[in-house]
Amino acid sequence: MAAEALRNIGPVILLGSPGAGKGTQAKRITARYGIPQISTGDLLRDHVRRRTKLGLQAKGAMARGELVPDDLVCDMVLHRLRKPDCDAGFVLDGFPRTPAQAGWLDAFLDSEFFDKWHRGGKCLPIVVRIDVDYNQLLFRLTGRRTCPTCGRIYNVHLQPPRVDMLCDVDGTPLVIRDDDREEVIRERLAAYETQTRPVAAYYEGKGRLFSVNGELPVDEVTAQILREIESHCPAPAGS
Repeated sequence: MAAEALRNIGPVILLGSPGAGKGTQAKRITARYGIPQISTGDLLRDHVRRRTKLGLQAKGAMARGELVPDDLVCDMVLHRLRKPDCDAGFVLDGFPRTPAQAGWLDAFLDSEFFDKWHRGGKCLPIVVRIDVDYNQLLFRLTGRRTCPTCGRIYNVHLQPPRVDMLCDVDGTPLVIRDDDREEVIRERLAAYETQTRPVAAYYEGKGRLFSVNGELPVDEVTAQILREIESHCPAPAGS
């Protein structure tokens, strides 16, 4: 693990429908290589909570029922990627969501990010798409339950708590998030089809897209992703 944590991994971008397992795989990648997971959802909530200028602008858009504009999202990501813990690489979960955001990210990496590298040169982004069948996604998402206290996620079909509807960690009653209700899930999956699939096409055109079967056991999905990362950015000689 120490050797892995010293490597320049570069940017890892995870694509996939809601429920495909991006969050789970992101956490495993960060644990192996010691690089941060960056979720735009988390960034957005943090800015809104802290009432930053960007957060107030985003909150205003959401209150009007609008999508948060690309320029606000990109500014939040920009501030995060400039932090020192991103220097050896990072995992993006939920960004980019549009080809415009993907183009912005490429421009940022070329103009600023790679200039900071000092251990072995730049490593272009690797983009992993986790593919899961539509019906399987519905099965996963409608079964998802969340602990409102510690944030732990369960699935009543696949990974149930030891006691029905109670968190294993703190005994808090589990909840169904509003965005895990079936009518909302169908809308989220439709939005992914129209908005995010073009991002996969963007990276496929650049020869950077790698697809994995997200219906395999979680450990097998992880093993495929790690093999691809390590072939993409091999360890420096002598490490």
